[in-house]
Amino acid sequence: MPDVLIGVDGGGTRTRVLLTDFDGNELAHGDGPPTLVDPDKPEESAILLDAIVRRTVDDAGVPRPVAAMWAGLAGAGRESVRERLRATLNEISRDLLRALDVGTDVDAAIFDAFGDGPGIALIAGTGSVVLVNAPDGRRIKVGGWGVQLGDEGSGYALARDALRGVLWAHDGRGPATALTELLGDLGLDQPDELIDWASKARKREVAALAPRVVEIADRGDAVAEALRADAVGELRRMLASALTRLGDARKDVEEVALVGGLVKPGRALRKDVERVVAELGLRVVTEDVVPERGAARLARRLVP
Repeated sequence: MPDVLIGVDGGGTRTRVLLTDFDGNELAHGDGPPTLVDPDKPEESAILLDAIVRRTVDDAGVPRPVAAMWAGLAGAGRESVRERLRATLNEISRDLLRALDVGTDVDAAIFDAFGDGPGIALIAGTGSVVLVNAPDGRRIKVGGWGVQLGDEGSGYALARDALRGVLWAHDGRGPATALTELLGDLGLDQPDELIDWASKARKREVAALAPRVVEIADRGDAVAEALRADAVGELRRMLASALTRLGDARKDVEEVALVGGLVKPGRALRKDVERVVAELGLRVVTEDVVPERGAARLARRLVP
């Protein structure tokens, strides 16, 4: 077995693990539950990640320690959080890895799409963010402020607003809407049951309703149509802001990689966002963007 590299894409819905050799050839895959980082308790994500990676390595019959791992984890945007993740992983994974580093899932995605070259990654899945590799070496981020203050245009925000529309319709504050079908999808009978459900639901469980919201919009429901338009509009504003911040370097950035459950090929908002990208004078990257592959390529840099 050649020396092995590990790339991790730890998002809000699931965690994907890729094992490659030093030439980038894929050796094995693994997956597990989300390793979305709670900034107050990043150690929990590190412990879960260690377990998922160990299982993948053992299932693949790869001897320990592995050469290097680079893990892109949603929620790991602050250096103070990454330091705690590294410290925990260095302690509990010392028999598993000779070298490791962590960043965000967005870092992994944009590296897979563009390497160190210029380009834009728009992520719209459980959460949302736009990240830019500027030609002059700058890294520009728009959005990505998390569930409390951001995530506009994301699956979570779209579904949350749809559930709010259900409650408003019940109150008489908003128009009647077919979004009330979401209650049945959740096994609920009455709107007031949403209080208990929402208090216990994880972010990914809320976001999982987003495709149904778009499907209801496609059937002509006015409330769902407005929510879809708002989500696409928020993603457009994020992209437009990124282009403005590029300044004169804008002319040298041509492509956008679309990543995440709402904008992958065939997914709920793909065509809408493709239209937005074209209207802004950009092109969508046609090749598949695989964040865990980008992470494995970053892992290669950890090995002398």
